[in-house]
Amino acid sequence: MQAEIITIGDEILIGQIVDTNSAFISQALNKIGVSVYQITSVQDDKTHILKSLKEAEENADIIIITGGLGPTKDDITKRTICDYFQDTLITSEAVLDNIKHIWETYIKKPLAQVNIDQALVPSKAQVLMNKYGSAPGMWIEKNGKVFVSLPGVPYEMKALMDNEVVPKLRETFQFPYIKHTTILTYGLGESTLAERIETWEDNLPKYMKLAYLPGLGRVRLRLSAKAFDKKLVETEMDVQIKALLPQIEDIFVGFETDESIEAVIGKQLIAIHKTVCTAESCTGGKIAQLFTKNAGASKFFKGSVVSYATEAKIDVLQVSETLIKKHSVVSAPVAEAMAKKAREMFKTDYAIATTGNAGPDKGDSDAEVGTVFIAIATKDAVYSEKFELGNHRTKVIMKAVNKAFEMLQKEILKK
Repeated sequence: MQAEIITIGDEILIGQIVDTNSAFISQALNKIGVSVYQITSVQDDKTHILKSLKEAEENADIIIITGGLGPTKDDITKRTICDYFQDTLITSEAVLDNIKHIWETYIKKPLAQVNIDQALVPSKAQVLMNKYGSAPGMWIEKNGKVFVSLPGVPYEMKALMDNEVVPKLRETFQFPYIKHTTILTYGLGESTLAERIETWEDNLPKYMKLAYLPGLGRVRLRLSAKAFDKKLVETEMDVQIKALLPQIEDIFVGFETDESIEAVIGKQLIAIHKTVCTAESCTGGKIAQLFTKNAGASKFFKGSVVSYATEAKIDVLQVSETLIKKHSVVSAPVAEAMAKKAREMFKTDYAIATTGNAGPDKGDSDAEVGTVFIAIATKDAVYSEKFELGNHRTKVIMKAVNKAFEMLQKEILKK
């Protein structure tokens, strides 16, 4: 069973927005055993959309379209779909009632004709009610294939995928069972890791495959199995994971779900009733930002000091000026002093501190560009590690962030 995703909108093609809808739809489909054959982005142009629909119908069993369903003149998806299916538009009273409810409850302005026209849907379409907006989703079947048109607003699209599209796809088709297990490793490059586990990978069953997902300072291993026999998939997944783990014991830091590593760490801290804070220099608050983007972060994350300048380390974190002059602002003693003081200030169980030279210039230190010290402070001890992370500023910062998460998770797993 294959799907194709078509995103409609000039704003995607000129780089004004990033197409996150396709990623979400792909993940949702993959979870139910549907492989995405192709993702296509097209202009708000009738000819281009019709061509894409024709090609998608030839390639896939499920075609999901997002965008172009708004009230303005450049939103032409519905009329183009009508042309493709040789159909006409009719008014959906259910959609019109929903639009009236939204305007009466939230907009509190007269309902314009362009808004009323959003209740027009192809006569062959089954309406998928959009509880969060005025543009409905639409489901059309043709020759055993399914076409779904969804609004481009991400939160509207996501709700329709979760509440309408996926359940309806499950009712319509029989899908294989699919299972992913993602293993998080730190400290070994992709090629070296692949060489180490080559024999294990070569002996995987045909219905299982391994993907390497390298990041800055880490490699995720995603083992996937897909078959109609759920018991077979579950059993073999356990067998293969048990065979793999002894081979990567020194770099294995845990299993990852669809969540990010910082979200996983947050849940681990909550589970053991521990807290963390940060004192960041070269990472500029990025560690704190990644922690706090997740709902409920206040349960484990207590605060951060972004002591970017040397003066801030002295004035706010009370790092000794003598210590800085003796060892340099980019040094293990300074990183450790930052972590200790931050932990005291925020009264946390753990503290992370970063100090380094991300470049392109050396700044207040003579340390080479790419040199970073990361410290972890606990109630019992403080320690640091030195890293040489290259000469590209963005990569240095993100590698440092990932190394900080790696060090913290290893510390948590000691308990």
